[in-house]
Amino acid sequence: MDFFAHQDVARRKTTLLIGYYTIAVVLIVLGVYLAFAATFAGAMARQTGRVEATRFWNPDLFVWVTGGTLIVVALGTIYKVSQLASGGAAVARLLGGRPVNANASDPDERKILNVVEEMAIASGAPVPGVYILEDERGINAFAAGFSPADAVVAVTRGCVQRLTRDELQGVVAHEFSHIFNGDMRLNVRLMGVLHGILVIAMAGYWIMRSTMHTRRSGSRDKGGSAPIALLGLALMIIGYVGVFFAKLIKSAVSRQREFLADASAVQFTRNPLGIAGALKKIAGFAGGSRIRSPNAEEASHFFFCNGLSSSLLGLMATHPPIEERIRRLDSSFQPGGQAAASASAGGGSAAALAGIEAGRGLAEPPPLPEGAARLAADPDEIVARVGAPGPRHLAYARQVLERIPAAAADAAREPFGARAIVYGLLLSRDGAVRASQWARLEGGADAAVLAEMRRLAPVMAGIEDALRLPLLDLAVPALRDLSPAQYQAFMSNVDHLVRADEEVDLFEYALRLVLRRQLEPAFGGARRHVIQYYDVTPLLRPAADLLTALAAWGADDVTGARRAFAAGASRLGARQAPEIGDIAGAGLGSVDAALGRLAEAGPAVKRRVVAACAASVGADGKVTVEEAELLRAVSDALDCPLPPFTADMAA
Repeated sequence: MDFFAHQDVARRKTTLLIGYYTIAVVLIVLGVYLAFAATFAGAMARQTGRVEATRFWNPDLFVWVTGGTLIVVALGTIYKVSQLASGGAAVARLLGGRPVNANASDPDERKILNVVEEMAIASGAPVPGVYILEDERGINAFAAGFSPADAVVAVTRGCVQRLTRDELQGVVAHEFSHIFNGDMRLNVRLMGVLHGILVIAMAGYWIMRSTMHTRRSGSRDKGGSAPIALLGLALMIIGYVGVFFAKLIKSAVSRQREFLADASAVQFTRNPLGIAGALKKIAGFAGGSRIRSPNAEEASHFFFCNGLSSSLLGLMATHPPIEERIRRLDSSFQPGGQAAASASAGGGSAAALAGIEAGRGLAEPPPLPEGAARLAADPDEIVARVGAPGPRHLAYARQVLERIPAAAADAAREPFGARAIVYGLLLSRDGAVRASQWARLEGGADAAVLAEMRRLAPVMAGIEDALRLPLLDLAVPALRDLSPAQYQAFMSNVDHLVRADEEVDLFEYALRLVLRRQLEPAFGGARRHVIQYYDVTPLLRPAADLLTALAAWGADDVTGARRAFAAGASRLGARQAPEIGDIAGAGLGSVDAALGRLAEAGPAVKRRVVAACAASVGADGKVTVEEAELLRAVSDALDCPLPPFTADMAA
């Protein structure tokens, strides 16, 4: 699966959506104008006793109607988009979801949390928030958000109760593919577009209702309100016709993406029977995948399976027929036959079973990298892994989670412990620097956090280097629950700990970058990046600044740094060679600014930038744990999730 190509497809589908949206709005404007013109022409006909065709065209009326309609549609869209501004959590709450406590004791909730954490670490993506739709007994799930940093994965209570761990893993892998492929952002925009058009129908409904209420209340208008009621009815019809065509657009955009997500989930888990088993249980369950929330209609395109009743002739179905999805995963499936009945028993085709066995063979946990790992893959192979984790990465993530001490993992899942974990990761081994860091924390950190740090000190002292960023990933969801004041104090303390020794090493920068990238959206400090650059030429300076910093931090001397820079620059594919920056002065400020600009690049440009960074880091033939962590943090800042490096770098 080519992450960058799928991102580009999602971007082009967004452009196509804008085009269809424009056509729909133009047709709505014309329809609303005709409704108003007919109303006024009818009123004039009653007064004069004749109908004049020329009265159907009134330039002044057309201008006012056009302006008013566009304002109503725009306000409706802006309202819905602002309602969803906080990302995936807003969609989950809209559907009645509640966040799952990171230290939940419920076995079903622990199961979904473990699966999501495992998937996130294996894919190099931020650990998303997990929500459960408590009152929904159907088997369904969805991922929502504008970017991986504000994404959530939500599941119904029926989903976690009725699916085995393998089946749940297949469903979650499917949802992660929507995160990687850019589908989430497109889905949120679709919600806003639909609501803007729906407002026209709502306006017509209220006009008609208010006029009918006036007539019932005994008003003596002698029929004067009838044309207004007819106008309201016309607006309702026009609005719902617009919604009908908008839903056709939504369905066309969504259906093919579901097949892609199914295929991506199989590539990720190497277990087609996991996701096929979940689909079979949905097909054989009386409640199916039905979502009963009153807001299910506007979010129907988010779901793992169709959450609504059957659509007219399948035209507006947001998902392909479930039988067709199952057949693509399990060629032995016969609707209503033995294959369907054996879903929970793991029935499936011989080819699928062989695929599982092959996947299990590949999924033997590779060793954790220690110190420096030989780079056995070229930059193109590293780029090919972006957004495309495999079963080996999943096995690696499972091993990582098993090797993180239980005390540290449990602490990372609640706000006080999560802060203690981050501070502990930043404490220096140098006695004088460590004393300065403790002095700062004693004056600026909560007493409960300090107590947790002291309790966890023996555990943190033994944390392997390769486990540090995964442990940070576990802590991020709990850190999102901080109050704004706690967040500001926390980040201030982090910055002080990082700068305490007056220099920033690779791990410290990677940690700081991950924290800002993954937490700022939750506290309103992140700006959503809009694609502005489709060519690398205007981005040569920020790209050069980034490569200079990577080369300077990873090389032993100036000659090595220049060689690393040249290796990276050659991968940018620019018409002119970028110039290396100040090697001695390469620091945080230049990298932060460079990443801010590069995040506004299109997928094709980001592909080159990630390849350039990989070439620069691997120019000396090895990748240290710190360099791997930094490369993954940089990729994450560009919305390009890079799976973990294993010691042998085998895919």
